[in-house]
Amino acid sequence: MTNLSPTKLPRINTANISIIVPVYKGGSSFRSCLLSLSKCLPETIEIIVVVDGEDEQSNQIAGEFNVRVIKLAKNGGPARARNYGARAANGEILLFIDADVTVNTETLRLVIDAFASEPDIAAIIGSYDDTPFAPNFLSQYKNLFHHFNHQNGGTEAFTFWGACGAIRRDVFLSLGGFDESYRRPCIEDIEFGYRIKQAGYRIRLCKDVQVKHLKHWKLVSLLKAEIFDRAVPWTELILSNPKSNLQNDLNLGFLSRLSVMLVFALLACLLGVWWSKELVLLAAVFSLMLLAINYSVYLFFLKKRGFYFALGVIPWHWFYYLYGGIAFAIASSKFFLVRWFSTSSISEPGVFDYSVGSLQSQVDAPATRRVVVIPKSLQETTSLKLEEVSLKTDTPSISSSK
Repeated sequence: MTNLSPTKLPRINTANISIIVPVYKGGSSFRSCLLSLSKCLPETIEIIVVVDGEDEQSNQIAGEFNVRVIKLAKNGGPARARNYGARAANGEILLFIDADVTVNTETLRLVIDAFASEPDIAAIIGSYDDTPFAPNFLSQYKNLFHHFNHQNGGTEAFTFWGACGAIRRDVFLSLGGFDESYRRPCIEDIEFGYRIKQAGYRIRLCKDVQVKHLKHWKLVSLLKAEIFDRAVPWTELILSNPKSNLQNDLNLGFLSRLSVMLVFALLACLLGVWWSKELVLLAAVFSLMLLAINYSVYLFFLKKRGFYFALGVIPWHWFYYLYGGIAFAIASSKFFLVRWFSTSSISEPGVFDYSVGSLQSQVDAPATRRVVVIPKSLQETTSLKLEEVSLKTDTPSISSSK
């Protein structure tokens, strides 16, 4: 494993970039992604497509472009696919792009400029742009809200973002890459960002590095992703790492948490009206407080999509706080119940040594090696990752198209 100092990273050729695109049944969005990359990138830039499992259509689409293709026999999730791409990459910077986004003509230049202007940063993340592709209300709302959060976040980030995020390859490999126990699109990038920060490295939020999201959100898919693939596992991650700064990053700030409490208080008042009519007044107070606290969000939507769209955003935004709060309660209960009834013999946090692939006590970790402290709650998933990587049955095939 490479010994790196977070405060003094070695010089790299910032123009030597490998772009990694994991895909599984990407369809027309995947073709649009590769088309956008081919139009704005020099031919010398390496593009690696990792087809995550049996997916003949994606293989055919990738074959239309000048890209390297890695074919995995089994679907294992974007975390695993990105790791395969990173290990095969030649670039000193790894730029991860999701298969359902398109880049613009300035994306690559801005990424290069970010690393060149700040040699001490280990990674950068970008943002969705303010013109989502899908025209329906939920897609516009979801993607614009994401844009708002990133554009109003601090430039010193505490999470990574797999849809458009770049990292030095030496840092990526030294940390072991993404946690492959996340077997579907989840919070694997957020968890990885936590380890980047825990190791002492810096992540920069570059607000001008923007990509267009092509995903068409529907109610069921949105709630499933928001609750089970994001809110619940993110809560578990935060509770596993109480000393981290994750809870203060992006849309997890104080005002967001206050809004969750106000939404539940408002709901309680509305339900209590059956017993006491005076609660209507209190419900109105809570509603006004929610409007005031989130004024900047609604003003943003008013400017971008007009009055009626912004009016429709308000109930959806409050519903977002409601199901987020419910997910937090479920995940918290599960976390503390599991910890209460746990009979695990492990009593101290372990240290995962990526150079030998084992868990060892922090005291026994060699002083000359760079190690990353793994919270107890993540040790089991780390072990799963090791077991999966050691399997010989999924050797990828690598080919070059065109």
